[in-house]
This record gives sequence, structure tokens and C-alpha cells, in this order.
Amino acid sequence: MANELKTTSSLENIGALVGRFLLVFIFLASSGNKITNFGQVQGYMASHGMPATGILLAGAIVFLVVGGLSVLLGFKARIGALLLIAFIVPASLIFHNFWAFEGQEQQGQMIHFMKNLAILGALISIAATNVRGWRLDQKLLRSKQA
Repeated sequence: MANELKTTSSLENIGALVGRFLLVFIFLASSGNKITNFGQVQGYMASHGMPATGILLAGAIVFLVVGGLSVLLGFKARIGALLLIAFIVPASLIFHNFWAFEGQEQQGQMIHFMKNLAILGALISIAATNVRGWRLDQKLLRSKQA
């Protein structure tokens, strides 16, 4: 494990980091929107029948920020991926329930749902195998061994 970074090319390290950034950008941007529009997001959640919207929204923001940064930085990335999975599964089922719509609205919600499935696949992969390339976990482990 300690030699993994040494045997990985710079291009692979950069590619892995850029890929993680692109994966988590949606979660980090979404958390910013939820923070700056807290009341509006609460109203939207309530319109979907969710109880205790303040607590659930605050929890969602924590999961998005902590999970997103964890995956991006490669620090406890498996745990971060699990936090994001815990967010994306119920969010997809509650807010992108395309089966409850018809016509254009159904098509739009299905696209969002399918996008979330693709993101979920990437998160499951990270949860199962950890992240590759540059990782803060590995940097910290090296500094402790030195």
C-alpha cells in the first residue's frame, strides 16, 4: 500500500483527483445552495411530505460537505462515499420519483433519477475499493511511518 503512490504515474494521480473532484462537485455545490437558501429548501422538502425538515436539511448539509470533502481529499473516502450514498438514495426516491409523473415532467425526473444512479455506481465503487491516486490518508500514513 505504501508503494502504491510511487508506482502510480503523475497522470494517473492527477486523473484520479480530477475525477473525484468532478464526482463530488455536485454534492459540494448542492450543499452551498442548501445553506444559502435554507428556508426555501425546507419548504420544498415539506412540499414532498418530509417531516422535521430543519433537522433533516442540516443533516443533509453535513453529509454533503463531509462526504464530499472526504472523497475529494481521499481521507476516509469509504466513509465519505457511504455518507453520500446515504444522501443520494433517499433523495432520488423522494425528489425524483419519475413513476409518479407523466409526460415531460416524468421524462425530466427520470433523467435526474438515472443521473443519480450513475453517481451512486461511482460512490459504491469508492465505498468498495477506496480511491486511487493521490490520497490524504496515504500522505498521513507516510508521515507517521517516517
